Amino acid sequence: MIGAAVDRTGRPREVAGAFRLSLLAIAVNWVVWVLGAFVVRPTGFDEMRQEVGRQDALVQLALSAGALLVISGVWLFCLLRMRAGRNWARIVLAGLAALSVLFVLNSLSMNGFDRLTGTWLIHDVLLSDLPSDLLLAAAAALLFLPSSNAYFAAARGV
Repeated sequence: MIGAAVDRTGRPREVAGAFRLSLLAIAVNWVVWVLGAFVVRPTGFDEMRQEVGRQDALVQLALSAGALLVISGVWLFCLLRMRAGRNWARIVLAGLAALSVLFVLNSLSMNGFDRLTGTWLIHDVLLSDLPSDLLLAAAAALLFLPSSNAYFAAARGV
């Protein structure tokens, strides 16, 4: 890691930055979930309540929150392993970030790029996975810079 900027823990700043960007992506996912479920009209809860009733809508929201909690927990586990220098975690995180970006691009191409109205921007972009996926893509890119590569190589003893 000659010439690489490191933080006080000995990790390259790129690895620390990727960790922080990924934490921000997890937080953004939760904010988007709350906004979509309860705040931005028409809310997901209102739509579900009209379709299946209040009780089933609450069950669906609880299941959705539980799934997001599990996904966030697994992501956080991989992040902590990545920060500790585990190369497998870096590869898993990069692969998942790439998959997420591909899903977003597929979704955007299916929904059309030509709907550039304010409502489209709020519902289909800001309340989608796009903001967190962009953060994850940036984090993944940081994990494969030369100083990051040297950090992971040194951690596995190569």
